[in-house]
Amino acid sequence: MAPTSDRLALRLGALFGLFAVVLGALAAHKGDKFLYDYLSKTNHLDIWRTAVFYQWVHALALLAIGQGRTARRGTVICWLIGVVLFSGSLYILALDSTQKWAGPLTPLGGLVLIAGWAWLWLNLLKKQSSVP
Repeated sequence: MAPTSDRLALRLGALFGLFAVVLGALAAHKGDKFLYDYLSKTNHLDIWRTAVFYQWVHALALLAIGQGRTARRGTVICWLIGVVLFSGSLYILALDSTQKWAGPLTPLGGLVLIAGWAWLWLNLLKKQSSVP
């Protein structure tokens, strides 16, 4: 019997969602004397929020495409790599902007995220053209 969902996409979506909630909550509480105060003081709160937002978007997208049997593995892999590079580098830069090696990873991760969306779009076009 064929599986009714793509387990890798669902697992990654759940994992990205879990960490998006945790990382978002850590930076959301004013007066926490932890991450929020540090990010506010260094003016990096927007960087952190951008990382969380993109992580959330792709967590939800992975959960959505994981519902089908034929989630395109290329899309899933691109989004995995893209989120790690894009959001991961932003988290690093928000915590320590002197880590110059992380800066070039952000646009690279963004390109990989875009490639995942393009892969999905092309596969949907291909799938649509094969339907009579």
